[in-house]
Amino acid sequence: MARVSLKGVNKSFGKVEVIRDVDLEINDGEFVVFVGPSGCGKSTLLRLISGLENLSSGEIYIADRPVMDLPPSKRGIAMVFQSYALYPHMTVFHNMAFSLDLEGKNKKEIRERVEAAAKILQMEHLLDRRPAALSGGQRQRVAIGRAIVRNPDVFLFDEPLSNLDAALRHDTRVEIAKLHRQLEATTIYVTHDQVEAMTLADKIVVLKDGEVMQVGAPMELFHHPANEFVAGFLGSPKMNFFDGVLSAADASQGSFRGEGLELDDVRLVSTNKVNGEQIRLGIRPQHMVLDPAGQLTGTVTLVEQLGTESVLELITDNNTPFRFATPDMVDIKVGQQASFSFNLQSAHLF
Repeated sequence: MARVSLKGVNKSFGKVEVIRDVDLEINDGEFVVFVGPSGCGKSTLLRLISGLENLSSGEIYIADRPVMDLPPSKRGIAMVFQSYALYPHMTVFHNMAFSLDLEGKNKKEIRERVEAAAKILQMEHLLDRRPAALSGGQRQRVAIGRAIVRNPDVFLFDEPLSNLDAALRHDTRVEIAKLHRQLEATTIYVTHDQVEAMTLADKIVVLKDGEVMQVGAPMELFHHPANEFVAGFLGSPKMNFFDGVLSAADASQGSFRGEGLELDDVRLVSTNKVNGEQIRLGIRPQHMVLDPAGQLTGTVTLVEQLGTESVLELITDNNTPFRFATPDMVDIKVGQQASFSFNLQSAHLF
């Protein structure tokens, strides 16, 4: 296990800045997930840590050792990519053993390491097969096993589940979580899927346009987002936002007016705005309740009955879309109007 430290990390391709002033501490044995939309720089940041890309400026330490001038093979890392990158002419055993062969390990040690990794991943019966005879999930386990046999200080995963279907994604995600608990290894995992981030991570790093928006535990970011981007990115369905004007009665309480909403007794702990300023109010679809006398009314444009959850998409009289989500079945049709109330303590002001 090892700590990973990033200090003032920057990366540019020509005049285009893709990573800006990233400072980050990843502790021994921690499972950290880099998450954000496509093009936010999360994979580039992982490649900087691995040594597959060179820094424009800044410092990276792995196990308290500066690694900026070290090639990937000397950094104590093992990487699992989105593409499995298996050798098609080799068996599973030889795919997993290949890096150890290159390091000059003796055959007895190689066999012990490969068989130990295969046992962890419950794939001892696959060692004599070639990749063409494996399913997508099995191939991904081989790629993970190839990383395990190297006994790295840090595991790096770059969107490893993107090529799998929904059921396999879930099963492999569970396996990765179990693997981390078993090995207690420092792990950095890149994904655009906020469900993967919320279920796997000890700590989430949310990125946008090459900058870190917020770092924290999954539930900390969900309940206390630092800004509108984090609030909107984490959570499914995504948070509803309404534009309005704030009028403050005192330093801690005020009123919100805008987009069909008229709210009194709004707590102002999450904003430093002043009277008359434009703000955005955020409320999660799960925090709303059907209520004929509610603060918010909209016309239903879509009903999704998902079995475990019902999701309504609606639009207000002034064309602001929003969503409502409930574990209950709802008897509401497209075109009908529905009203909702919500606890203002669950709302966020941006």
